[in-house]
Amino acid sequence: MAKILFGDRIGREAKLSVGCSAVIFDDARQKILLTRRSDNGRWCLPGGHMEAGESAAEACMREVREETGLEVVVQHLLGVYSSPDRILEYRDGTRNQIVGLCFIAEITGGEPGLSEETTEIGFFTPDEIARLDLMENHRERIEDALANQPGAFIK
Repeated sequence: MAKILFGDRIGREAKLSVGCSAVIFDDARQKILLTRRSDNGRWCLPGGHMEAGESAAEACMREVREETGLEVVVQHLLGVYSSPDRILEYRDGTRNQIVGLCFIAEITGGEPGLSEETTEIGFFTPDEIARLDLMENHRERIEDALANQPGAFIK
């Protein structure tokens, strides 16, 4: 389980790591797909760390498939999130400042399912999401997706 730590330029105490996540709307573009994490019970966008030898889009598509059973195609970059004031600290003491690439993606196939990383998946309206115990960094990404800005966010 990872916890988020905040502090002025706390990223100096961490190593850099690249992560990818996906905002996936339902067909009516009224709801967003979320997963519930098995490690801490919190809701989040599907995603995870990029592995050596894959592109950012490939990492995003792999993570969505692993966590939800769904096949997706990346449509475009929503934003780059790299706050030096926020890091993830893992149980083993490892600290990472995440450079998060968040994409808008569309479902192209697969069957919804769970994994060892997820205990629930579902589509939720913005009002429902506001009441969920959602990972803080993903709340920002969802708000950005709902803003319908033509270009990518850089934060």
